[in-house]
Amino acid sequence: MGFFKRITSLFSSSSPEREDYFYRFAVQCSRCGEIIQGRLDTRNDLSIDYGDEGDGETTYFSRKILVGDQLCFQRIEVELRFDSKRSLIDRKIQGGKFVDAVEASEE
Repeated sequence: MGFFKRITSLFSSSSPEREDYFYRFAVQCSRCGEIIQGRLDTRNDLSIDYGDEGDGETTYFSRKILVGDQLCFQRIEVELRFDSKRSLIDRKIQGGKFVDAVEASEE
């Protein structure tokens, strides 16, 4: 039986998704009030921003469009900016507001 497990492991993913690679956030639609969960993979979803030539500071950004499951269909645009260590430094939103994870889990 060990032989088949080794063969299976060759064709399957060897490492599960690690939660520390994801930035999770929640937004509330300004039109209908629906709370929408968002997730960003900090390894693959970020675009690099080299900044000004004199500044030399490298940052990353991502722009996400979220639409809820209800019949509202309001587009909520979220822009997130990260530093060179991929820690959040700024966030902007249009069409909604950011909510805490505690508020999102109560709904």
